[in-house]
Amino acid sequence: MVDGLLRKYRPISDQVDMVELRLILREFEEALRANISGDVCELGCYNGTTSLYLGRLIKAYKSDKRLWLYDSFEGLPEKSSEDEAGLGQEFQAGELKASKKVLLDEFGRAGLPRPIVRKSWFNNLTLNDMPSEISFAFLDGDYYKSIKDSFNLISSRLSSRATVVVDDYGNDHLPGAQKAVDEWRCNNKSRIASFREEASLAILHMV
Repeated sequence: MVDGLLRKYRPISDQVDMVELRLILREFEEALRANISGDVCELGCYNGTTSLYLGRLIKAYKSDKRLWLYDSFEGLPEKSSEDEAGLGQEFQAGELKASKKVLLDEFGRAGLPRPIVRKSWFNNLTLNDMPSEISFAFLDGDYYKSIKDSFNLISSRLSSRATVVVDDYGNDHLPGAQKAVDEWRCNNKSRIASFREEASLAILHMV
């Protein structure tokens, strides 16, 4: 199913690595096939490139899962000390600014159900903004605090056998993402059934 969707639909942005996109979607497809309880979250959706494929898989499997998308739509926040990589001045505050309207228009053009979208910095969100149960979460906040805030939001809502995929794990330009993942893993060892790193993605399966 995943390869067919990737052949049929072109990404709307060059910000997504195709190898990583295929891995994300295959993990999600496995969760759909396993009928794991809960909705689907993407924290850091930018203009919806990955979101559209998640929506297409939900539709293809005729699932009743809802897709929840979160982004400031204001671009990247300021870096913290955990994000300093010593590799130049890439990824500045305000870069990768997007539009909630454009994202929703893309879903309309694709003929997909309208996702639930929350426009906010992650540290301003609360559990009231989250689904009651999460089967699959993709975290793409780039920076340490954004990934840490994302884990704080989803942690108590992850269902049994849920999958969490985090972008930029092992990305030398964004060291904060790996630091945030490793801290969460250290504090939640008993909840994690498996962990692996593949193509700069951290892939965690819950017990």
